Amino acid sequence: MKRFAALYRELGEATGTLDKRAALVAYFRDAPPADAAWALWLLSGGKLRRIAGSGELRQWIVEASGHPAWLVEDSYHHVGDLAETATLLLDDPPERNDRPLYDWIENTLLPVAGGSPDARREAVLSGWRVLGFDERLAFNKLLTGALRIGVSQRTVQQALAEMSGIDIARIAQRMLGEWRPSPGFLGQLLSPEELPGDRQQPYPFFLASPLEQDAPALGAIDDWLLEWKWDGIRLQLIRRDGEVALWSRGEERLDGRFPEIEDAAATLPADCVIDGELLAWHGDADQPQPFTALQTRIQRRKPGPKTLASTPVRVLAYDLLEHAGEDWRERPLVERRARLAEVLAVHADARIALSPQVDAAGWDEAAQLRDEARERGVEGLMLKRVDSTYQSGRRRGDWWKWKVDPLTIDAVLIYAQAGHGRRSNLYTDYTFGLWDGDALVPVAKAYSGLDDKEIGKLDRWIRSHTLERFGPVRSVQAVHVFELGFEAVNRSTRHKSGIAVRFPRILRWRHDKPASEADRLDTLKALAR
Repeated sequence: MKRFAALYRELGEATGTLDKRAALVAYFRDAPPADAAWALWLLSGGKLRRIAGSGELRQWIVEASGHPAWLVEDSYHHVGDLAETATLLLDDPPERNDRPLYDWIENTLLPVAGGSPDARREAVLSGWRVLGFDERLAFNKLLTGALRIGVSQRTVQQALAEMSGIDIARIAQRMLGEWRPSPGFLGQLLSPEELPGDRQQPYPFFLASPLEQDAPALGAIDDWLLEWKWDGIRLQLIRRDGEVALWSRGEERLDGRFPEIEDAAATLPADCVIDGELLAWHGDADQPQPFTALQTRIQRRKPGPKTLASTPVRVLAYDLLEHAGEDWRERPLVERRARLAEVLAVHADARIALSPQVDAAGWDEAAQLRDEARERGVEGLMLKRVDSTYQSGRRRGDWWKWKVDPLTIDAVLIYAQAGHGRRSNLYTDYTFGLWDGDALVPVAKAYSGLDDKEIGKLDRWIRSHTLERFGPVRSVQAVHVFELGFEAVNRSTRHKSGIAVRFPRILRWRHDKPASEADRLDTLKALAR
């Protein structure tokens, strides 16, 4: 645990990505394989099964520290992170135990996960009795699942690639889907040989970057393939050896949820891996339905006839990654797309169709088409260099997403909650409302858009203008107005307002506008599809 705790501290203190990668390289080079495998799993977003609820942990902190419950509660609200609160309130033990990370997880925590309160309590207290400050903090982070230190999965993969000499795309591919941390898995992950499992997994997705420059700066438009940016679920459709699998970009297999797509894929003329977008589709209008319609399908692992009839789906394919058992990712996009068009033309099943190319004589015409995107039910345009290879992750330069300008409203801040990680002691999670009659109705939550100076100023105001507390949430005086941006608005029966907005974020703090002049709910409803 000491080695992992030292890594956790070093990553938390590092300010640059290169420093974090160097710390990861050093750790994975020297750590025992069993510890390294669990560290990889945790740093990649893995969380242990429930060991304790927050209420139980607070009660156990009271017992172990001897502090009164009110002090523990007040400390928690000031610190904003329960793992850090427990670490600070507990004394360092007179004798310490330096058991390995894997030993704590496999022999202390996992055996009691989901078990009786007494067993879970004793497992937690056993750690608190023998762990020093740094080790106790790492241990508590495992309990709460709040292991946030600003390290992305790609940074971890870059460190492994640097250490091992294995191509990062191969490492990323082997880490897709569910895997159990073990020395055996780690050995396979870093094997220089091609393994049988490499042919069963999807490829790492190639992601586009937001276009933050004028499109003409990209050069001649003929060097680019233009497509609509669809608002659905990015997936890879895999047909190999007579079997079909659908993998989401979130590394989840979607088996059984979209049987009509699996049926269509089973009749493709050749084994292949297709990258595309899954969309709920209006068959009569021949256009996509809102993303909220697709959400009703995502939650159903085995949809019934009524669901299949009311919300049909299709895949719009825009890339061919593998054909007839051969990896095509290093071939230019124009060649991959041409072969994809041939495959789908022979297949001739509308449930898997080629994403249409958008034709524009120049960038001015492309900009006009982009401005019409929302009326077409899409988010803008995709710009892909015609000679680009299919890479992994977000690599700037070859693929851009040129999204339509966001819709906006002016909303009032009504609730605030502390953030996580480095911002756990600041109120950075905000809920905004619009006027419905004389009442403010919550319509959106936003976590980004303010700079550090604005966050600090707003945090101080929130603390001195709180009306009520609901656990970690504070209601505040309805004073401050913020301009919010979002991609789309849809009707929703799951929200009190009857409206759901896509990807809300703060555009600016409207110091010039009083709360009484914020927008009304009817204004937002008028934008809904």
